[in-house]
Amino acid sequence: MTLTAAPTLHSENLILRSHMAQDIEPLIAFLTDPVRAKGFGGYTNRHDAWRWVALSVGHWHIRGYGYFTIEDRATGAPAGITGIWNPDGWPEPELGWVVFDGFEGRGVAFEAAARARDWAYADLGFTTLTSNIVPGNTRSIRLAERLGARFERRYENVHMGEDLLYRHPGPAELDGDGDVGAYA
Repeated sequence: MTLTAAPTLHSENLILRSHMAQDIEPLIAFLTDPVRAKGFGGYTNRHDAWRWVALSVGHWHIRGYGYFTIEDRATGAPAGITGIWNPDGWPEPELGWVVFDGFEGRGVAFEAAARARDWAYADLGFTTLTSNIVPGNTRSIRLAERLGARFERRYENVHMGEDLLYRHPGPAELDGDGDVGAYA
């Protein structure tokens, strides 16, 4: 059973789709892992993590967009989440990503985030997106830069304290393959 009205998006190796009931436990496992979820604002117990999953589902119903579950095409396993996040208190819509244990180093986050960004520009009409990254999260900074985002400023995130705001290139700055045109 799908939990949101999210469309299903395809890329070469991935499917971006609505959260489903079977995705709840992998999300909770990620959110309660103190090392892996540190840059995402993880939780110390499953109950608060479960509430975050419900928040993610509700975000789709309130905003009409949100996080997708990233599904590995080859195995059907949930590989992480990506999408557009803009809860109350956020400076503006954010392109976010998380890759679950065992899926790092395979290009999953890049492929999924690029596909989500293309959808936000083409289908939602967004003209800009940011990625908000906790200082010291070098892997996310490298990925944001690989996606063409550039550091814009520091700001105070209402939930996580100081964050770094990276600005993604707009649709006009991307070529037809989703690659950064002017920044490549």
